[in-house]
Amino acid sequence: MPTLYDPIRLGDIDLPNRIIMAPMTRSRADADGVPLPFVKDYYAQRASAGLIVTEAIYVSRMAKGYVRTPGLVTDQQVMGWMQVTQAVHDAGGKIFAQLYHTGRVALPDFLPMRALPVAPSAIAIEGQNKTDDGPKDFVVPRALETDEIPGVASEFVNAAEMALAAGFDGVEIHAASGYLIHQFLDAAINQRKDIYGGSVQNRARFLLLVVDRVRDAIGDGKVGLKLSPRIKFNGVTEPDAEEMYPFLAKELSARNLAYLHGAKQGGYEIHSEMRPLYKGNYVAGAGFTAESGNAALASGAADAIVFGKPFLANPDLPRRMREGLELAEADPKTIYWGGEQGYSDYPALP
Repeated sequence: MPTLYDPIRLGDIDLPNRIIMAPMTRSRADADGVPLPFVKDYYAQRASAGLIVTEAIYVSRMAKGYVRTPGLVTDQQVMGWMQVTQAVHDAGGKIFAQLYHTGRVALPDFLPMRALPVAPSAIAIEGQNKTDDGPKDFVVPRALETDEIPGVASEFVNAAEMALAAGFDGVEIHAASGYLIHQFLDAAINQRKDIYGGSVQNRARFLLLVVDRVRDAIGDGKVGLKLSPRIKFNGVTEPDAEEMYPFLAKELSARNLAYLHGAKQGGYEIHSEMRPLYKGNYVAGAGFTAESGNAALASGAADAIVFGKPFLANPDLPRRMREGLELAEADPKTIYWGGEQGYSDYPALP
């Protein structure tokens, strides 16, 4: 029976263990979306994970949804990420770039010429987003025109190609957390009347278009995908998740991805529902401990386990879990803001 500490091959990538570092936004980029110099230290410190998945990286200037978040749009951003991937590889690690478009989560404050954010339909999120000027209400987004949508898929392709140019081992497409791809999946958010709305098949069309174009550009074995059905975030409700996600499991099974990353963060039992239907590497995330992770691997419920929060203050998390050592707690005040403090200054055990 496999354990967290056994090797595995995900697509084209051989991993020394089955511990995956989750993508976690940390807001340590400059105003131009370039990762700050100490970002390389943060990721390199955590290179003992079998695979690191970066914080979400925006795929175009219209995709940015938060302050101080990084992109893969400009040559300057590519150069910044090169420093990160080189440091991780020098430390013996593997690293994927998570790619996203925030869609209606964005505010005009973050977008070129203070444009309206785009979405499947002109429906705003209730609540507020954070800016340097304080919280601001979400705005009513502009519904994408049908002929614009393939161009947005191309933005993912361009970012994936830039990720490989920056030295990443692959990419994870972010189709979760209520961002643009997820917005297309949710029948309560997507009220389109064209080929991208209505039926389960139509609402899944954009996700599958992005996946297929990225696969064609960089190869199946370098592409992962994240899903989080009914996550309680960004206005997601997904009234027909029981129809959508089995359909996606079947469609994605035919696409030979490096892995499918399922995060159980809402009212849909993704691990038990998707694992039997998805014919490929399945990595499970959200709320696992070393004990529950090993149990999931032993039962065949997952092929690898994704850990998020424990990695914040424990750069040597795989060793601590394997040896049963005490885990440090992260300072919640520095998770999203600040410099090296509460970011790259958590020590490994001697």
